[in-house]
Amino acid sequence: MDFAPYQSSPPENNRPFSPPRSNVASPRASLDNRRPYSPSNQQQRGFASPPPLQHPQPQRTWQPTLPGAAAGGYVPEGGAYVSEFDTSLGIRLDYEACLAYLALPPLGAIILLILERKSDFVRFHAWQSSLLFTVIFIVHLIFSWSTFLSWVIFIADLGLMGWLALRAYRDADTLDRFEVPLFGHIASRILDDE
Repeated sequence: MDFAPYQSSPPENNRPFSPPRSNVASPRASLDNRRPYSPSNQQQRGFASPPPLQHPQPQRTWQPTLPGAAAGGYVPEGGAYVSEFDTSLGIRLDYEACLAYLALPPLGAIILLILERKSDFVRFHAWQSSLLFTVIFIVHLIFSWSTFLSWVIFIADLGLMGWLALRAYRDADTLDRFEVPLFGHIASRILDDE
């Protein structure tokens, strides 16, 4: 078979076709005649299909750096492997950390704190977002008498949300935490006490 990018004829003209099955009466067997998958059933009929994939996407796992740590990840008493990149909601870690800032803070961050139980990285960003944007909400209420100041604070608020979401997205690969000067330290202390 020629795999050159510029061929004179399409490769389908040269490809051999599969031989017809002798033990199946028609190419479209009815669903009544089908049996559930098992390797012995498939081999009896003349073809075998691979078993379904257990997990279609590979997961990043935490590798221990301490001497004497178990190979392949930390193994707790239950025997299950713990990955620093797993989340309770099944969303990618970087996307979920961005949601802490983009999903109507502080309300979205509080909902994320309630739902997310596995990832300390996401919980840190949810705590930081809820603390920071609660204070910004109070500042909005204080300056609500001025239309101009309200719009300036709103635009600064949108810029801060975008910048913090970008930082959370970029830092997810290394699990570095970007701490806002006062609120990040408080969020780290709360997370360490949990």
